[in-house]
Amino acid sequence: MDFITDKGNSMAIDIGISEADRKSIVDGLSRLLSDTYVLYLKTHNFHWNVTGPMFRTLHLMFEEQYTELALAVDLIAERIRALGFPAPGAYSIYARLSSIKEEEGVPSAEAMIQQLVQGQEAVTRTARGIFPLLEKVSDEPTADLLTQRMQVHEKTAWMLRSLLDGQ
Repeated sequence: MDFITDKGNSMAIDIGISEADRKSIVDGLSRLLSDTYVLYLKTHNFHWNVTGPMFRTLHLMFEEQYTELALAVDLIAERIRALGFPAPGAYSIYARLSSIKEEEGVPSAEAMIQQLVQGQEAVTRTARGIFPLLEKVSDEPTADLLTQRMQVHEKTAWMLRSLLDGQ
């Protein structure tokens, strides 16, 4: 990824992590931000378009999930900024970096649930993939953020998957 350093900052960042390592962390966080944003958009789309006998349950559940994801993108972007780099904010970047594919159609409620389980698990895998570098450079604040994000995504995937039991 070719994000440039924050040259508008008049003071050098000296937090015990080299600029090169911070850039590598930011590259991972940018992929996480992209996955999270694409999942947010997909979840919001499904909130608007879900139909069927579980409409109310899913409509409300999806709203809770996209609201949580909207808060998460801010936390991830702010961590990128704290590490001294600009946070990506263009959908074209998110689409390029995300491991989650957007849904242009309106799948069945069951297919929506399946796609959201896959999306939640994809975000978890992206977060988990950043840990080796975080451990190497002792970036505990980012590790803490990722641990919290993984807990949310794993729990949400479990809850969504539970809706599919017996089908």
